[in-house]
Amino acid sequence: MISTSHPTLQKLIKTLEVEQDNDVSTNSNWINRDLAPVPPERRTWKWWNFCTFWISDCLNVNSFMIAGSFIALGCNWWQALIVVAVGYSLAAVVLVINGRAGAVYHVGYPVLTRSSFGLVGAYIPILNRILLGIVWYSVQSWIGGECVYQMLRAMAPSVADIPNTFGPNAGLTVAQFLGWFLFSLLSLIAIWFPVEKIRHLFTLKSIIVPIAAVALFVWAVVNSHGLGPIVDQPATFTSSSQAAWAIVSGITGCMGNMAALIVNTPDFTRYSTKPSDITYSQLITMPLGFFLTSFIGIIVTSAAQHLYGEALWNPIDILDRMENRAAVFFLAFAFAFATLGTNLAANSIPVGADLSAVFPRFLNQRRGGYICAAIAMCLTPWNLLSGAQNFLNFLTAYTIFLAPITGIMITDYYFVKKGKLAVPQLYDPSGIYWYKWGCNWRAYASYILAIVPNLPGFVGAVGHTAPPGADRIFTLAWFVGFLLSSAFYYLFNMFFPCHWIIAENEKEVVVDPSSVPKDDHEKEQITSRHSGQTYDDA
Repeated sequence: MISTSHPTLQKLIKTLEVEQDNDVSTNSNWINRDLAPVPPERRTWKWWNFCTFWISDCLNVNSFMIAGSFIALGCNWWQALIVVAVGYSLAAVVLVINGRAGAVYHVGYPVLTRSSFGLVGAYIPILNRILLGIVWYSVQSWIGGECVYQMLRAMAPSVADIPNTFGPNAGLTVAQFLGWFLFSLLSLIAIWFPVEKIRHLFTLKSIIVPIAAVALFVWAVVNSHGLGPIVDQPATFTSSSQAAWAIVSGITGCMGNMAALIVNTPDFTRYSTKPSDITYSQLITMPLGFFLTSFIGIIVTSAAQHLYGEALWNPIDILDRMENRAAVFFLAFAFAFATLGTNLAANSIPVGADLSAVFPRFLNQRRGGYICAAIAMCLTPWNLLSGAQNFLNFLTAYTIFLAPITGIMITDYYFVKKGKLAVPQLYDPSGIYWYKWGCNWRAYASYILAIVPNLPGFVGAVGHTAPPGADRIFTLAWFVGFLLSSAFYYLFNMFFPCHWIIAENEKEVVVDPSSVPKDDHEKEQITSRHSGQTYDDA
């Protein structure tokens, strides 16, 4: 048996370690280059980068179908647009609030969760995000593959006639597999680039994709000789109560759709040049972008109903019916490009950062992104999406586990820590954020208590029997989880406070002598390597 001290094994371990800057050590289990605060020379995201980010992110295949889901609930077209405007405006406010800590201290989501959950306790919120991100990466890669297939079909229509050697029960054809494989391959190239440089991709996407969206809008208006039949459809609500719950459900759906990006927004805001760059750029661009995308989606679908006799909310289905090969190629390229950017922003980059926090010595954000892509490919997304409506409901309902994390992070930063973090101690197992045994019980108690009321509705959403009234609570799932976790966390810290406070002077953490418990055997003493003081968490 080879000892771990064997030179060959030591050399192999050293080879597997991620490369670091000179000022960051690989000997720590809590830090590497991608987890450390972003140095000034890498803070390259200005306000207009956040604008182009959201312009590019909102223009994707899923966003075109948002308004359609609200019309299916019974809204007319303008009611659906109001729901989109209100829902995404609220989402933008929460996103900006949660992103400020990253913009001020230039650390990402995995590190910030240590402040509220503890250095060890942060693993559960991190793994939570990893699971959802990998599954969504798989789903988005399949959507991107469908776009690539349309590009191939536009270039060579005979692609559609490739013999399907996979068989009728495989869930996909050889041609579809080819499109998915090519998209997945191109995604691997994009994952290579660091976040401070990937902003150029979003800038390019914010130019190409809006042109495609406007072109599709013009095509719809010209071919349907107006705005089409959908804009003439009335609302189908039978009562004011039904209308109210449908609208609330739609707004909650907007929050749920953005839940993952809201919780991990510090992974991007940490690269901002200054904190103010993340505010108005996102508060305005994000809701406006989703509003305009939804409006175009309504008009294009209305034209499809006029031309093809059915409401095709998925733009890929419309491309499959179009006869102009050049138009199909350009639009499919734009949608593939849009899906690539969305998959990077919402899935591979956050998952890469999260995996880096789990194994900081051997994984950086790039390696984590590749692991995300590899696992996502093994999930065979064509099987996940083959008529499995309950699976899609599960992905949407899973946001009940993300909303409480957001509530705890915001409450911790603004009301408990007063916006003051001792950044070096976010990487220090002997520091104040170790709490007790590495976990902050206040955060976990709040997290569990906020999830419980939504669990019956979650069970019903994935196809099982739920108790009466559970669906009503679940209609407010994101708000229930967010508000309950915030309230419980604040109360726990009020009645069972950590016995230290954050001082203004040089962001130093000091002990509040009046709060130190008199009974020494009931407290855990933690000595900080950074200040030499003792911190207590009863």
